[in-house]
Amino acid sequence: MSPQLAALATDTADRDAVSSRRWAKTNAELQDGELGDLRFRRLLSEDDWKKLPVAVRHRFSKRLEDGRSVVYVGRIAHVEFTRLGYVLAQLARLIGGPLPLTRDIDVPSVVTVTEDMKSGGQVWTRLYTHRQGFPQVIHSSKRFAGPTGLEEHVGSGVGMTLNVSATKRALYFKSDRYFIQLARFRIYLPHWLTPGQLTVGHTEIDPGSFAFTLKVEHPLLGQLMFQRAVFEESKP
Repeated sequence: MSPQLAALATDTADRDAVSSRRWAKTNAELQDGELGDLRFRRLLSEDDWKKLPVAVRHRFSKRLEDGRSVVYVGRIAHVEFTRLGYVLAQLARLIGGPLPLTRDIDVPSVVTVTEDMKSGGQVWTRLYTHRQGFPQVIHSSKRFAGPTGLEEHVGSGVGMTLNVSATKRALYFKSDRYFIQLARFRIYLPHWLTPGQLTVGHTEIDPGSFAFTLKVEHPLLGQLMFQRAVFEESKP
C-alpha cells in the first residue's frame, strides 16, 4: 500500500472511531435521562415506545420545571399547498394562524417547548421567518386529557384530540376529533365540517437533529398542505 493510501486509511479509521465513541456517549446519556417524564410514554404501548430511536424517547421524556423551556432551532426545508390548502391556512388566521402561511423555504425557524404546571401540559411556540414581512408565531397547548389522552388547543376555543403512534424512526400525532370549547361546554365538529386529518411527525435524523413534518389530508380532496423543517436542540 502506498504511503498516501495508508494515511487515508488511518485517517478514515480514526474518524470512524471518533464517530462511534460520540454515538455511544450520546446514547448512554440519553438512556440515563429518558425516564424523567412518562406522560408521552403512557400514550403508547411498551412495544411501540421501544420502537422509537433513543433520542426521540429522550426528547419526549424531558420533564421541565414550571416556566422552563427547551429550544430547538432549524430551517424550513419544504412547503407545499393546494389552492384550497392555501385558502384554509389564511382563514385559520381567525383562530390564531396555526398553519404555515407562505411557501418560503430555507428560512430560519425556532420551536420552544415550555412546561405549563397549571394545565399539566406543555406550551409549544413555533416561529417561522418569512422573506418579506414579520415572522409568523404560532402558539398551541398540549394537554394530557380527553378521550385519547392528549389534546392540542390552538386558540379561540378551537382544539383537537390526538392519537399517538410510533415507528422505528418517528413519533406521529394525528387528529382524531376537532372541537370548540366554550367555557365548560365542548362541541365536537362533524367530520364534514373539518379540513381533514392533521398529522404531525417527529422523525429522527441523528441523535442531535430531527425533522418536523405537518400534513393536512382531506378524505375527498386529498393532501391540502405539507411542511417539513429540520431542527436541532439549541445549546445553552
